Amino acid sequence: MKKIYVSLCLVCAAVALTHCVSTRSFSGNSTAAVSAPKKTTYQDNVTQILQTQCAPCHFPDKGGNKKPLDSYAGASAQVDEILRRIQLQPNERGFMPRQHPKLSDSTINVIKAWKAEGLLEKQ
Repeated sequence: MKKIYVSLCLVCAAVALTHCVSTRSFSGNSTAAVSAPKKTTYQDNVTQILQTQCAPCHFPDKGGNKKPLDSYAGASAQVDEILRRIQLQPNERGFMPRQHPKLSDSTINVIKAWKAEGLLEKQ
């Protein structure tokens, strides 16, 4: 009798847990809903890279005299040239950032993603 009672309790517990898990997983009211991936924007992602990697040369207010990259308009207009030059090897003519190490692949991928996602200025 004790074995039957224990078995019955285990089956009831398993059914209850299965119901709870399936209700939470497939419910439209779940708070863990999947959200769309955040887009790469000039304001949130690109500005910081340009300020740390391209200043002062490309920032007129910091004394730079090269093509300005200190604004969305300047950076978006030059995105193809930026990508071309940051993907060069340090020994190749036109490599940027000049006299500095090559940017990491993850940093370059941010600029690539920004272009691929439509050169968004901000969210």
